[in-house]
Amino acid sequence: TLSEPEWSRMKVSAPGSLMLLGEHGVLHGRRALVCALNQRLHLSLVRLDEPVVRIVSELGCYETELSDPKDHPDFRFILDAIRQYPIQNGIELQIESDFSSEIGFGSSAAVTVATHAALHGDVKNRIDLFERSLATVRRVQGCGSGADIAASVFGGVVAYRSDPREICPMVEEFPVTAIYSGSKMKTAEVIRWVDEQRLLNPERFERIFNEMDRLVGAVIHDFSTLGEMMKINQTLMEEMGLCNAALTEIIARCRAEGISSKISG
Repeated sequence: TLSEPEWSRMKVSAPGSLMLLGEHGVLHGRRALVCALNQRLHLSLVRLDEPVVRIVSELGCYETELSDPKDHPDFRFILDAIRQYPIQNGIELQIESDFSSEIGFGSSAAVTVATHAALHGDVKNRIDLFERSLATVRRVQGCGSGADIAASVFGGVVAYRSDPREICPMVEEFPVTAIYSGSKMKTAEVIRWVDEQRLLNPERFERIFNEMDRLVGAVIHDFSTLGEMMKINQTLMEEMGLCNAALTEIIARCRAEGISSKISG
């Protein structure tokens, strides 16, 4: 509870994330490999005298009543997290990020994790922080595997399965370069599109998801195979229709330089 806080300001941060292997398959009981980034979202929680919730970020400034926080399309993950705690004093959340929310670094997961960490106050119980954050994402988004949340909570490279739940930290540091193609489709929209395609050809998608799971298993057994497994995973992403001309060109340029590459998300 934050009824009588001893603090006037609390600061937390959570890393962004990227999917390395197994996206979409992880929504259907398969494993995925996800990594945290050295790009972080920073949140300061400030105590206020007036009974309001105020959010300040690059997306704008929003204020609502503490007793009944009204929703806002830009701050739905934060507001859902706030509603889970018996807060008695007004608060202001100041949010800054090393990365834009437009480039697909798991900003929704990062801000959700950071908000829960600040409000709950106990960041040592990572499983509890993970579960609280996943519940928020699913309430707001309607779906979500939790892989990006696992990366933000546990850091490093994580092998992850949603059902049954498996969270297996792999390595703490790993060199990866992200290249932005210039556009991003919202996660919920991509998931919805893939589900529509899967209903048209369920056997093909089951085969693809099983193969993705196999690739993750190979990397768990031998991390040095990651580059080769990424190449195979990319062919599976293309088979699902999750690629475009800009992404294809970037991947081709990387491979011409001997760099293993794939799209993420």
